[in-house]
Amino acid sequence: MTISSLAGWIELDGKRLDPDAIETILRTSPEQVLHFGGEFFLTWNGCSARDHFGIMEGTGQKGMLVCNGEMKGEINPSPMEMSLEEAIVTAVKLRSDEGIVALSGGVDSALVAYLAQRECVAVGIEGSHDLKQARHAAETLGLPCTYVTITEDEIASALPEVVAAIPKKDPVNTGIALTLYFIARWAGEHGYRRIITGQGADELFGGYTRYLETTTLEADLERDFAGLEGQARRDQAVAGLHGAYLSMPYLDVRVVRAAHAIPAMEKVKDGRRKIPLRTVAERYIPRDLAGYEKKAMQYGSGIWTTLRKLARKNGYKTSMQDYIDYISRVENGH
Repeated sequence: MTISSLAGWIELDGKRLDPDAIETILRTSPEQVLHFGGEFFLTWNGCSARDHFGIMEGTGQKGMLVCNGEMKGEINPSPMEMSLEEAIVTAVKLRSDEGIVALSGGVDSALVAYLAQRECVAVGIEGSHDLKQARHAAETLGLPCTYVTITEDEIASALPEVVAAIPKKDPVNTGIALTLYFIARWAGEHGYRRIITGQGADELFGGYTRYLETTTLEADLERDFAGLEGQARRDQAVAGLHGAYLSMPYLDVRVVRAAHAIPAMEKVKDGRRKIPLRTVAERYIPRDLAGYEKKAMQYGSGIWTTLRKLARKNGYKTSMQDYIDYISRVENGH
């Protein structure tokens, strides 16, 4: 058995597998593929396998083994049970042998950055909230960090490429994708393929402000978690423009399982959000970082304000959606 292609990385029961080990498994015990963990899209001898949550892009459904067009089974890793803390530490360790950490200064990325101990990158408009908070976090944690200041002209230049790449072309998805675009651009320019991020923490632990007011928290969390597949598709499409991919330790099977075992009411209460994650974070990073309430990346980076400004400059004073639709039409030659 010879691997045709492998995007991402694979583990089995907590052990990272190199290409030789993968080929040995494919040759001697191919049934083990159904227990592969990690973030991967693997092809060999007419077969393909994609990771359980579909973090890595690839043909076919997430979490499926397909051979010659026929479904052969589900990719369903079953690592040993762990506490939330053990799960997060393990998930980050498995991903931190290479790459950079996208740091915005909130608890999600700050905890990952501390555990990974890798170079960090923060992006934003000059003077933006995220650049300031990321600098504070990196200096507090003693981590190396590059601060990438982006301009209005750079955003205008990147916008057509980003809009063309993302599946859902609306203002929120465009704003998030633009932020990730500049992180991925820096990574690609400096020879990095893996970008370790904090994606998924809000949906797992109740990070959005709207969770404070809802009367259907459990259902909201379930719905938003289900939407992460679409977010991953957006994020990987943008990262792929620069030959990079996003790695998401909070969407490790161990972390998801541990998080889902915690009742929703323990995640958001008494005006606080992401309580279980902050509790774990306080054991590793200072309390001010663990408890920090950060803005969403499109706002904190200043990109949302710049996107709105560009829409107005181009005659779309009341609708950013109309401006994005215009960009999409131009990109498609209409």
